[in-house]
Amino acid sequence: MIVPNIKILRSNYGYLAAILSISLLTACASNKKVAENRRSKPTYHKRERSQPRTDNYRSNVPNATTAPVEKVIATARSFTGVPYRWGGTTRAGMDCSGLLMTCFQAADLNLPRTTSEQVKVGKGVRLYDLQPGDLVFFAAKKSNPNKVTHVGMVTEVRDKHDVRFIHASTKLGVVENNIYTDYYRRIFIKARRPF
Repeated sequence: MIVPNIKILRSNYGYLAAILSISLLTACASNKKVAENRRSKPTYHKRERSQPRTDNYRSNVPNATTAPVEKVIATARSFTGVPYRWGGTTRAGMDCSGLLMTCFQAADLNLPRTTSEQVKVGKGVRLYDLQPGDLVFFAAKKSNPNKVTHVGMVTEVRDKHDVRFIHASTKLGVVENNIYTDYYRRIFIKARRPF
């Protein structure tokens, strides 16, 4: 049986331990300098104009350019104060679905004339995912809470509890309101993203 020399092993382990401790100390120091340099000198990479945006940017209107939606909203706001008139689509008076149909036509987008047809357009959207251009539908009659009788369009999302929509109110004409008021939350039924 071969017995290793204990003195040689101890000296080799001591030598290895010294090398490891020195390499760890230098590695830690160099990492610290790299981390300090990264904090003090941020680097910014220029993005080529032709490259698509790949960060967490969230467009106001996904799957569509914002220009038509902005035009629809600007047209709708130009009708602010126009009185309510059932079946109306002009500045002399308009109803809720007539307002939206007229505004979408201004951006060369076709939207059906009646609320019962507009509620079938596009795809469903949750209340907390509303964006400008989305249609919001309400049941204005307590006798039939599931029947859609009123429509508006989201114009601005200020924060999670302040979402403005424009509509033709029977009492006030064309106005903007916050959908998160008690009254509108109570009669809200669904939302649709038309395009």
